[in-house]
Amino acid sequence: MRYYVMTLFPEMIESVMGESILGRARQSGKIELIVKNIRDYTLDKHTRVDDYPYGGGAGMVMEAEPVWRCYEAICSEEGKVPTVIHLTPQGKVFDQPMAVEFAQSECLVFLCGHYEGIDERVLEEINPIDVSIGDYVLTGGELPAMVLMDAIARHIPGVLHNEDSADTDSFGNGLLEYPQYTRPEEFRGKKVPEILLSGHHANVEKWRFEQSLERTKTRRPDLYEAWQNKN
Repeated sequence: MRYYVMTLFPEMIESVMGESILGRARQSGKIELIVKNIRDYTLDKHTRVDDYPYGGGAGMVMEAEPVWRCYEAICSEEGKVPTVIHLTPQGKVFDQPMAVEFAQSECLVFLCGHYEGIDERVLEEINPIDVSIGDYVLTGGELPAMVLMDAIARHIPGVLHNEDSADTDSFGNGLLEYPQYTRPEEFRGKKVPEILLSGHHANVEKWRFEQSLERTKTRRPDLYEAWQNKN
């Protein structure tokens, strides 16, 4: 998988994407990350990439030209038109099925907006997939882009040491994950459930499934109802 990120703050991306599972995936070649600084594609001698909005209003708007030139550079490197994901609160809310679908791609481009957004004309030309990570507003698209890259990477073969991990995570089967325990067997008077110490795998799986159902029903009744409708 090749990740391209179009951003005004490349250091934000590099600092996170070099750590933990994602960092190891990059080192092993499972993920390739190419960060494009949109400022490198402006024609302005002061590397300015924003201006006041037509019609007035608060804030600034990212100019179309540097975004387009950056996008063209990526298309040239890839030799084709790639899938572009525009991180915006106006997009479809990201979920697990989307992560699985995006993981099938060879290349994904993440377009990170800032200020009051990006000139609409360049968005019309690029025609990206608009994606949001929730009904709230952040200062830029970098954090949402990293959220997507992390979630998507978990479904790329070889990224996780245990290939079953992504399937048993919350939302993998439409339910929240069951509670987890590790050593010691007792902590502040609380003991690990006996069933997990039994060594009876069938009973353990049954218990975990029941815990997932109960946890989902209690904490996310919307997910529980959707799971019931499917099953």
